[in-house]
Amino acid sequence: MYIELRHLRTIRAIQQAGGLARAAEMLNMTQSALSHQVKGLEDQAGMELFVRRSKPMRLSAAGHRMLRAAERILPEIDAMEEEFRALRAGRTGRLHIAIECHACFDWLFPVLELFRHAWPEIDVDIKAGLAFEALPALNREDVDLVISSDREPPPGIVFNPLFDYHPTFVASAQNSLAEKAFIMAEDFKDQVLITYPVSRDKLDIFTEILTPAKVEPRAQRTAELTAVILMLVGSNRGVAVLPDWVMREVKTNADYVTRPLGPDTVTKRMYAATRAEDVAKPYMAHFLRLARSEPVKLQRGA
Repeated sequence: MYIELRHLRTIRAIQQAGGLARAAEMLNMTQSALSHQVKGLEDQAGMELFVRRSKPMRLSAAGHRMLRAAERILPEIDAMEEEFRALRAGRTGRLHIAIECHACFDWLFPVLELFRHAWPEIDVDIKAGLAFEALPALNREDVDLVISSDREPPPGIVFNPLFDYHPTFVASAQNSLAEKAFIMAEDFKDQVLITYPVSRDKLDIFTEILTPAKVEPRAQRTAELTAVILMLVGSNRGVAVLPDWVMREVKTNADYVTRPLGPDTVTKRMYAATRAEDVAKPYMAHFLRLARSEPVKLQRGA
């Protein structure tokens, strides 16, 4: 027996309408075409699906069995079709984000809070991109967006520029470097450098300042959280270099000093890497707009 979705819809429509004429209107077809379809379905089943002598038409035992199947299957099909329509319209989808930047959580969470209100049907998740190779994961479609300051675009990947930032030196007001107007690589030789627990190639202080100058700090200490790093710095347990967007609270705190790196301020750019075909999706475009504007508010202390 070969059952099509139109057969299930026919059974459901006749049951709801109570007769062929009204059901044909519901299905946007002629009564004769509907009658022919029912006759063909009954021929396949080898039995009557309706008791035609009753008014309104009522289902036979076999017809009730098919109706139960229709009531179970058709809502799932309708829901799937609606999901596909939403996907085509860009109202639903997936945004799994990999982050290659510990400090990015400071601005990412406010961005996602705004995003979820605008796109409640988008499945959002965050993965620590430092625990795996984020760009290959983007190519494999394990994630949909990678936040990074390292621009190494492989084929098929677009690096969408978000905003520029300045890696900034922060120390206790009691630190010996507090009187300097700017900080050079050699100034770290006598300092305990407090960083996130990631490889040096992911830390601006090493990639931009120390490694090119072949300078090592006196010691290096790590902490997972930005708040802990700032607490240790405020206690004069060490110094740190952090993005300027995390400095909004310490800039006006007398316990801290912030200084630029070098006589020429170091500037880096944050990117959101996406697959080329995803950039035009409405929800992706909205996320990128938010990710360009919200961090700037933090940089300005808003």
